[in-house]
Amino acid sequence: MNFSYISKGIKAYARAGLLLVVVAALSLEATAVLQYYYSRKGIRNEAVKRAESQISNVRLEIMDVIDQAEAAVRNSVWIAGWCLDVPDSVPSMVRRIVNDNPEVDGSTMAFMPGFDTERPLFAPYAYRYGNTTKVKTLATDDYDYPSHEWFTEPVGRDTGYWSEPYIDEGGGEMLMTTYSVPVKDKYGRTAAVLTADISLDWINSLIDSAQVYSHSFGIMLSREGRLMACSADTLGADMILDKDTFSILKEEMLKGTCGNMAIKHDGRLHQVFFAPVEHTGWSTAVIIPEDEIYAGIRRVGLMVKFLQLLGLAMLVLILRSVGKNQLKYQDLTEKKERMESELRIGHDIQQSMIPHTFPPFPERRDLDMSACLVPAKEVGGDLFDFYIRDEKLWFCIGDVSGKGVPASLLMAVTRSLFRSISMHEDGPGVITSKINEALSETNENNMFVTFFCGALDLATGQLRYCNAGHNPPLILSDRIRDLEVHPNLPLGIASDVEFQEQEEYLAFDDAVFLYTDGVTEAENITQDQFGQERMEAVLHTRRSARGHLEAMQEAISAFVGEAPRSDDITMLFIHYLDKDAPASGKRHIVLRNQIKEIERLAVYIDGIVEEMHIDSAVGTSLNLALEEAVTNVILYAYPEGKEGLVDIVTELGRESLTFTISDRGTPFDPTAMPEVNINAGVDERRIGGLGIHLVRNIMDSVSYSYSDGKNILTLTRKI
Repeated sequence: MNFSYISKGIKAYARAGLLLVVVAALSLEATAVLQYYYSRKGIRNEAVKRAESQISNVRLEIMDVIDQAEAAVRNSVWIAGWCLDVPDSVPSMVRRIVNDNPEVDGSTMAFMPGFDTERPLFAPYAYRYGNTTKVKTLATDDYDYPSHEWFTEPVGRDTGYWSEPYIDEGGGEMLMTTYSVPVKDKYGRTAAVLTADISLDWINSLIDSAQVYSHSFGIMLSREGRLMACSADTLGADMILDKDTFSILKEEMLKGTCGNMAIKHDGRLHQVFFAPVEHTGWSTAVIIPEDEIYAGIRRVGLMVKFLQLLGLAMLVLILRSVGKNQLKYQDLTEKKERMESELRIGHDIQQSMIPHTFPPFPERRDLDMSACLVPAKEVGGDLFDFYIRDEKLWFCIGDVSGKGVPASLLMAVTRSLFRSISMHEDGPGVITSKINEALSETNENNMFVTFFCGALDLATGQLRYCNAGHNPPLILSDRIRDLEVHPNLPLGIASDVEFQEQEEYLAFDDAVFLYTDGVTEAENITQDQFGQERMEAVLHTRRSARGHLEAMQEAISAFVGEAPRSDDITMLFIHYLDKDAPASGKRHIVLRNQIKEIERLAVYIDGIVEEMHIDSAVGTSLNLALEEAVTNVILYAYPEGKEGLVDIVTELGRESLTFTISDRGTPFDPTAMPEVNINAGVDERRIGGLGIHLVRNIMDSVSYSYSDGKNILTLTRKI
């Protein structure tokens, strides 16, 4: 046996085995390095997302409280303006702000020095005391409120202002921040400052909730870099003493942007994730020890090392046993878990004033409008609004259940929703449905709104409308009648209600009278109601829009007498006029190019026949001739699918009627058609021409012209 050959073979096998072990070791190490790199990157991304998510939650919760506090103040500014003339009502108002807004810990209305001559300094302050709300005064010798930041800044800036955190000794007696807005008197001068105090104690617990790791902590800085809250007991002792580090961190946080940076704290490297709190100038941050972020991957790394050594040992054993076994290696994977949280920030409710300038559209000749709202108390729950968009008059009227401030706030919300939604929607039914959905979602007080929404096309007289439990409006034409409405539910009761839209056509000189039940249910001293019969009696006399409402108010006042008002009174009068203002002795109607408009034409002709006392047989022939001429325009003047109008002006003479029919369709002269031989046989007679033949035989004269892009057909009949 050649032992040298065997020895060489063993050495070669050993070298090959050693080389295999080295290659395997290098491969395992390279795998571990790549795994460590990508695992570290993934863990860092996860840490960033967790920190950003927690910061986002903190910001949203803070903004929710901030928005509610701002809304509580802004929605009370107009009441505060009223209180300037009744200073004794101020304690009740600020107490209501605290009672109605759980996030507000205190509120004051501080008058400008010298505004009230009897009280040079006047500042009633309502604050929470246990389960009750107490009121005291800030106008003391020890508390010079005109010098405090919460008073001076909104006065100087002439806008809302969040103060720096402070301990209000003599006021709120707590660490807090204050939102202040100036209150104007009727001359536009700043007369007082209205505030809402928010305790900052809750921010510490909120910051505590932002700890994404066991040794992480959170901080919050004010706009001037003051420490408002922190969740680490050692932060004040260690972090602030490291002035350079804290100064760099503060500089980055106060830039008002989101970001992250690395700092050294307590001898350890930390990652800081920070973001601003909108509208306040505050900034919040989460500080996480870097070794804690990667603690998991270090444990995994040790396990991987152990498995590598174990694998190499197994490989050696396999090589020693002639390599019959194979090394099995299983890759380690990491599962990632992301936490997503989306919070919606509540709407910022702002009081909107109703239209008060009449006539509202003095440049227009096709509308005569007027409206009024007379609240039964200082504030009311009725509403109305109107504006013109795309040559359509959009309008609404409503009545909120209940009285006082809650009803007025819901009134403002409803009016604001109408204005914002109707700017983008063209159907009163859709507008009403969307307003209902918005009110139903936030209707914690179970209030509701009766509501009527309409859109009047000023070119055609088409009135599209949707009623939600409101009183049916009255239509004033040749008689007074209720507008037909579907019995839809009021707004705010249920979100899944279907609101049906309806349609009506107004002729020129028709009017719509909308009102709330405060009109018909106005009671006198014996509790008799004004009622619809008395209301219609006032409307029977022809007046201007403003004259109608003034007459109605006088009639109600005379009926009610000394009895107290039990409900708000709101009225809206819309008089639809002909913008071209035809002269006396003329009648005018505009039709769309739809065949169903022939019904309106028949009513129009019947009205003229009745007014002129024309023989019924002549009236029938006029109807037939006009129907034939107008039908021809509707069917053929405009291309298929294109909307168009047919304009008809009638001149009423002593001995004749002249109808002028005009349209902007394809030029066509019907008088150019040859006469039809009605005596010819069916096979010999030409197709068409019978319509103009009929018109020629009924009318005494028929003429056509084309001018200014319009077909003009003139028909005259002697009577």
